[in-house]
Amino acid sequence: MPAALVVGYDPQAIPGIDADALRAALDAELARFAAHGIDAAMTLIVFDESAESTLIASLTSRPWDVVVVGGGIRKAEQLLPLFEQVVNLIRRHAPQAAIAFNTSGGDSVEAAQRWL
Repeated sequence: MPAALVVGYDPQAIPGIDADALRAALDAELARFAAHGIDAAMTLIVFDESAESTLIASLTSRPWDVVVVGGGIRKAEQLLPLFEQVVNLIRRHAPQAAIAFNTSGGDSVEAAQRWL
C-alpha cells in the first residue's frame, strides 16, 4: 500500500477561522486516502521554532511515497520562508518521496495520486 504524508498549517494557529470546522474537513480528507488504498498521515505545523522538529519527526517516521504540501503553507505570502523550509526538509529527510501540492484541503488525495 502506498504511503502519503500530508503537511498542512495548523488551523488552531489561523486567526479568524473556524478551526474546528477546518480540522474536521482535513480529517475527512485524510479518511478519503484509505478509501483509495493509500496509507496516509497528516502533520500540522505552525510558523515557529517547532516546525522543523515536528516535520522532521514525521518525515523520518517511515518511508513515504509522496508528501503533499497544503495550500495553507504555500499560498500565504508571509509564510514563504516556512514553505521553503518544508520543501527543503522533505528533500533532505524523505528524498525518495515525490512532492505534490493540493489546491485545497479537499483534493489532497488527487494530488498524491498524480505521483503514485
